[in-house]
Amino acid sequence: MTNLSVNINKVATLRNARGENCPNVEKFATDCEMMGAQGITVHPRPDERHIRYADVYALRPLVKTEFNIEGYPSPEFMELVLKVRPEQVTLVPDSPTDLTSHGGWDVEANMQFLTDIVDRLREAGIRSSIFVEADVDVVRAAARTGADRVELYTKPYADRYSENPEEAVKPFVAASDAAHRCGLGVNAGHDLNLDNLHFFYQQLPYLNEVSIGHAIISDALYYGIEETIRLYRQCLK
Repeated sequence: MTNLSVNINKVATLRNARGENCPNVEKFATDCEMMGAQGITVHPRPDERHIRYADVYALRPLVKTEFNIEGYPSPEFMELVLKVRPEQVTLVPDSPTDLTSHGGWDVEANMQFLTDIVDRLREAGIRSSIFVEADVDVVRAAARTGADRVELYTKPYADRYSENPEEAVKPFVAASDAAHRCGLGVNAGHDLNLDNLHFFYQQLPYLNEVSIGHAIISDALYYGIEETIRLYRQCLK
């Protein structure tokens, strides 16, 4: 079974636009769980332009499924996650000024850094996932850090899907298989949506979780969040 984790960053963006508490991020997260989401993802950034560190602390006792915190493992980020202790931390190589993620880690170049971070997360009882490109060699390098999972950066798949779905998904199939052979779980995320998700799910031999935010919130404008979650869950069957 592949779990659906709903990234709620865009809900916080909408709230912050008015400077008040509407929509209520905490209520939205718990409602998503009630409506079928199997996890909640947040990606706090240093400028707190969407999810704030205070939100992460507030959400921790409320999330009853699986709490996934994404981000670059700066000292401030590590202090946050080691206090909050989510089920999973996804390590992303973002710069503070990035609007969104643009690629995965160069794991070989950051091997010692990532290994040390993964060790700290393991000591705290937190599952670690490393955000990577769909490259077999990079996946194998990620396994050497001791991480529990990789998250495959799926924008290249989404960009090529409409032209040639079979070719677009091939690197991800190979990466998924390589991860499994290395003892890694497989997550995926970025630009997955109702058009391309089901085919991706069908083709990958191993896929533990997808994390989707922007597309889910955008679709919810038309379908409502409960129906949107149902439609995305249907793609994973």
